[in-house]
Amino acid sequence: MDEEKEYYSLVKRVFDILAPYYDILVSPLSRLRDRVVDFADVQNGSIILDVATGTGSQAFAFAKRGYHVIGIDLTEAMLKVADRKNKYGNVDFLAADATNLPFRNHSVDVSCVSFALHDMPLTIREKVLKEMVRITKPPGKIVIVDYALPRNKIGRFVIYNLVKLYEGKYYIEFIQSDLEGLLKRSGIEIIEALPGLLGAGRIIKCKCQIS
Repeated sequence: MDEEKEYYSLVKRVFDILAPYYDILVSPLSRLRDRVVDFADVQNGSIILDVATGTGSQAFAFAKRGYHVIGIDLTEAMLKVADRKNKYGNVDFLAADATNLPFRNHSVDVSCVSFALHDMPLTIREKVLKEMVRITKPPGKIVIVDYALPRNKIGRFVIYNLVKLYEGKYYIEFIQSDLEGLLKRSGIEIIEALPGLLGAGRIIKCKCQIS
């Protein structure tokens, strides 16, 4: 599809340029990383897949608690930054496409995607979620961290118009879409959600639906 080709081309161009500066740009998100780990409540000894790991910030937050983490990303420039930052023996990084994960069915205990779904067109987003379900051991645990909107009208207006200035068209479609419906269609059942970033983000703890 033309939109998917555009997405892959855009990801490579943008993140090849942003990789050296990415951690500075997303520094406001850093306070959320440990909250994600706490809220996920992952069992000791779990293997965690961090999808679209970028420069590895969420992977490192899990790793410092002792979990074995595999971080995958499309962009090798981002992974090079993650490798340079990696001081943990329990984190591995791999270049891979999240729509076609190079892992066996039910091979990880937990899969996580943090601030990445909003950067994807709907068709890519759906494929990524279905792949996360495929590789996660049922009932497993899937953790999704991404943008949301505050409940009050003024907050919603301010956050939406501010974030769309730098996030672009995929964010607009994402924030207006039915994420809960997409999760259900992808075989994902929401357990609990936690707001963050003053309502501009949320952490969603889920499990794979057992058919």
